[in-house]
Amino acid sequence: ITSYIYFNPLCKLATDTQPRINCCDCLAHICRRKKELKARTVWLGCPEKCEEKYPKNAIKNQKYNIFTFVPGVLYQQFKFFLNLYFLVVACSQFVPSLKIGYLYTYWAPLGFVLAVTVVREAVDEVRRHQRDKEMNSQLYSKLTVRGKIQVKSSDIQVGDMIIVEKNQRIPADMIFLRTSEKNGACFIRTDQLDGETDWKLKVAVGCTQRLPADLFSVSAYVYAQRPQLDIHSFEGNFTREDTDPQIHESLSIENTLWASTVVASGTVIGVVIYTGKETRSQLNTSYAKNKVGLLDLELNRLTKALFLAQVVLSVVMVALQGFVGPWFRNLFRFIVLFSYIIPISLRVNLDMGKSAYGWMIMKDENIPGTVVRTSTIPEELGRLVYLLTDKTGTLTQNEMIFKRLHLGTVSYGTDTMDEIQSHIASSSSTSGSASSRKTPTSGPKVRKSVSSRIHEAVKAIALCHNVTPVYESHASVNGEPESAEADQDYSDDNRTYQASSPDEVALVRWTESVGLTLVNRDLTSLQLKTPSGQILSFHILQIFPFTSESKRMGIIVREESTGEITFYMKGADVAMASIVQYNDWLEEECGNMAREGLRTLVVAKKSLSEEQYQDFENRYNQAKLSIHDRALKVAAVVESLEREMELLCLTGVEDQLQADVRPTLELLRNAGIKIWMLTGDKLETATCIAKSSHLVSRNQDIHVFRPVSNRGEAHLELNAFRRKHDCALVISGDSLEVCLRYYEHEFVELACQCPAVVCCRCSPTQKAQIVRLLQQHTANRTCAIGDGGNDVSMIQAADCGIGIEGKEGKQASLAADFSITQFKHIGRLLMVHGRNSYKRSAALGQFVMHRGMIISTMQAVFSSIFFFASVPLYQGFLMVGYATIYTMFPVFSLVLDQDVKPEMALLYPELYKDLTKGRSLSFKTFLIWVLISVYQGGILMYGALVLFESEFVHVVAISFTALILTELLMVALTIRTWHWLMVVAEFFSLGCYLASLAFLNEYFDLSFITTWPFLWKVSAITLVSCLPLYIIKYLKRKFSPPSYSKLSS
Repeated sequence: ITSYIYFNPLCKLATDTQPRINCCDCLAHICRRKKELKARTVWLGCPEKCEEKYPKNAIKNQKYNIFTFVPGVLYQQFKFFLNLYFLVVACSQFVPSLKIGYLYTYWAPLGFVLAVTVVREAVDEVRRHQRDKEMNSQLYSKLTVRGKIQVKSSDIQVGDMIIVEKNQRIPADMIFLRTSEKNGACFIRTDQLDGETDWKLKVAVGCTQRLPADLFSVSAYVYAQRPQLDIHSFEGNFTREDTDPQIHESLSIENTLWASTVVASGTVIGVVIYTGKETRSQLNTSYAKNKVGLLDLELNRLTKALFLAQVVLSVVMVALQGFVGPWFRNLFRFIVLFSYIIPISLRVNLDMGKSAYGWMIMKDENIPGTVVRTSTIPEELGRLVYLLTDKTGTLTQNEMIFKRLHLGTVSYGTDTMDEIQSHIASSSSTSGSASSRKTPTSGPKVRKSVSSRIHEAVKAIALCHNVTPVYESHASVNGEPESAEADQDYSDDNRTYQASSPDEVALVRWTESVGLTLVNRDLTSLQLKTPSGQILSFHILQIFPFTSESKRMGIIVREESTGEITFYMKGADVAMASIVQYNDWLEEECGNMAREGLRTLVVAKKSLSEEQYQDFENRYNQAKLSIHDRALKVAAVVESLEREMELLCLTGVEDQLQADVRPTLELLRNAGIKIWMLTGDKLETATCIAKSSHLVSRNQDIHVFRPVSNRGEAHLELNAFRRKHDCALVISGDSLEVCLRYYEHEFVELACQCPAVVCCRCSPTQKAQIVRLLQQHTANRTCAIGDGGNDVSMIQAADCGIGIEGKEGKQASLAADFSITQFKHIGRLLMVHGRNSYKRSAALGQFVMHRGMIISTMQAVFSSIFFFASVPLYQGFLMVGYATIYTMFPVFSLVLDQDVKPEMALLYPELYKDLTKGRSLSFKTFLIWVLISVYQGGILMYGALVLFESEFVHVVAISFTALILTELLMVALTIRTWHWLMVVAEFFSLGCYLASLAFLNEYFDLSFITTWPFLWKVSAITLVSCLPLYIIKYLKRKFSPPSYSKLSS
């Protein structure tokens, strides 16, 4: 080996760059190793024949189990510095020499905070457990040799044959064996899997569907590839052994029934191939991270600073004592004495505040249907700099309307559709007599009349699709005789169309409106109705479904009356340009339509002879059975047909904008929020929606980033982009990938300077990657908004995820932190609720800290006067009462405060821009509060000591009463807009304090409290501590008013 390495420099390099693996790494790797997923052979109805042990088919969404619950919850709590600090202080009270006051003064608040959290988590956990249990205990019928038996969903194994009824959830990933429907196919609803609300057509395996007898009468097995993430592809084979020769059938995505989808028609029987963690739906579940708001992180930093100050203060006290005696013990006693600098009520108040904001958002009548799913981050809504939005269904309605048909020489718009209608009517009436004459003239090329070209184009659009008409009244009756099919109620008001793409439904609805109606469709045939009522029948020979790689779909049909075989194809202009015969108008017209905001599709056809088709079919079936590189081989065979096709027409479909998208985007832009649009759609459509929605303003240039594939091209293109100023950027997913590989930092720096960025052809993982990039490079807060299953990863990655309940299902709105019903609601959500939540939490947090610092200052003054003794100033209930019943309600009423009215906040979105600088809670504002606390604490304590008579008990009475009054007055000073509940809270707290004086005789001398000297001394101290601050506030408002006060005046 060494000589081989020596002579092979490449190999040597590879071995050198390998990281050195030590024993610990190996051990960790073995412990964490995931089971390798393998391909499998599954025998029908024989789970005992499986070679491997497969996972249990149970759904488990719980975070903890019975053993990890308590440690897990405690870890989540104590990883915050604040809570850990309290735990240490509370535990220190068990040491007799460190004990200060009563145990309950430390353990009661901490116990309360933990109890609330544990109960909240436990309730969530129990709910998750109940949901899981409900899903796992659903009963299904399982086929066995002895007949049907009922099994729970969680007891289903690989190899079981399961019967699933209509409207029942599919419990595991299965291969579709047979159905009660005559055509051998069924519809399933996949909105829980991919977020799409359209039904999908699934096909039973031909061999088992045709079986007259029971499925146990055959010996057969399924070969399935290893479990993987991709829900849109599958490769496998079905083999029946007991015949001679053996029957082989290839299996693809249309033969699968994935778990978590729902059967929409008929009853199906399937054989289970993947269970539990290996099902597609479980593999695609990404677990959301615990989001922590920026405000919480800032407060955590401030508490660390306060802790430092507390330690320094304690060291100073011990130093002034002269480090005498057991000074180390005294130091710890001082730390415990000053522990009120960091108030435990901070977490309680902020958590209750967050719940209050969530309640206010959900109760706001201007944004009905809004749901707060993550109650821990409402303040994030007030700090956003980047908004990343999806296009389809978020900015647009996902409702398609057919707008234009272009035939090369002539173009039809919405106002000239009646011409098409008359052409179709005339050509269909003559087609009956013409069809006998048409066949021989296919030799020399004759220039067709406009009428026949229109008829060809409309016929192609009516045939080339995956749409199925569904008739409601007949859906419930399954056992109808065959004869009834012919005279079925094909009336227009009874028919709805089902397809996996709204574009296709729009096209078929349009052909119906011009006279060519799709009336029936099953796996092997299509029927169209002409304006004269004649039914044209077509036999479907092959279908090539649309994929994001091929960007096109095709169908081969044989017309039953003439026996003609035609290959129709439609797709994106990029894919079709090289397939159709040479023409001079396609590219130009596609560009024109894209500029109008239309989605374009190119339609083409090719006539095939019987020999051509037979040759194709043999090669195609052979390719479909191959195990290795099946997709490539199949694509190669299909491509042999896709040559020199006749271009029929170009269609344009419009996707309408959501209500009030333009004013909302303008509002957000004025608020200093940069908007990035991330879409899976093509560049042209994305650009025109960006223009029509005013994401890019009229006078702005757009820089379209040219496709790049290597480092050199990316470098040149970035340099070209650097020279542009104030222009929007449009870039495709592939080019973005290349830029991020080589020039990540430079690209993000340039893109962040743009007023708007559009990324098209983005995959879901790319969307999430862009969010993470912005978080890393800019350290600003990001918000992602989307409506489909493909936006979930982006919503979960962002600091704040907003989901819209859209046409594409509820997946995004369930995964989001906030769920809204319309895009326009985001304006009010951010400008009003986001702004208020942040401002209120900042005020509340700092006020609670002030409440702790003022009492610690008084303690410090008291200790320094009494020979630096580590003796508490206020004992037992006074401390608990101070933090709770005496000051809690007025302080908490700050969550009702607002600086400007909601209407003002929406009228002047520029106010929002100030918040992103984080000036409401910074080290500067914090220091101002520290100074206020030190001043007031000093005045209260010195005042009480100067004025106290004979007994120490009077110091406690005077200073404590003055302290309570000062706190109530300070709340009044902080409030910007009064609310009746605030007034109630002030008087209620004062009443509580006065009422409780009667019971506090162990701390206060009641005979002294009721005298005049007590009243004037308390009033004097309170006046000195508060009046200067009121004067300063008045002067500041007069000479340097904040921006919001200019508006409110």
